[in-house]
Amino acid sequence: MSIAICDHPVSGFIATAESASHSEFILTDLVRENDGRLLDRLMPLVRSQSLALDLSAVQRIDADGITALIFLYRSARQAGHRFTVSNASPRVEKTLALVGLDRILLSHNVTIHSQSRP
Repeated sequence: MSIAICDHPVSGFIATAESASHSEFILTDLVRENDGRLLDRLMPLVRSQSLALDLSAVQRIDADGITALIFLYRSARQAGHRFTVSNASPRVEKTLALVGLDRILLSHNVTIHSQSRP
């Protein structure tokens, strides 16, 4: 599974296994084993730009994953940027709702723009 990263809100790109861009990032689940990798990879980005994280491929999140999302959100806000997550699977969305983060983190209207014209 991959996490998609897009510039928010104007233009963006999707990070996939095939991507050669600097933002390539593969993640199986947002759990304890991966939270450090997520923070290492995305912390510099949220400090320099607003980001929307596409979680459509992530099926499992635990307390460490939630904590990582909170750190990313807080760091983005401190830098004057926005950080949201979008396209969360029903299971991940339910978990975020249980801890009250759905109101803060979930964005239901993020659009990822392609390089081609419509």
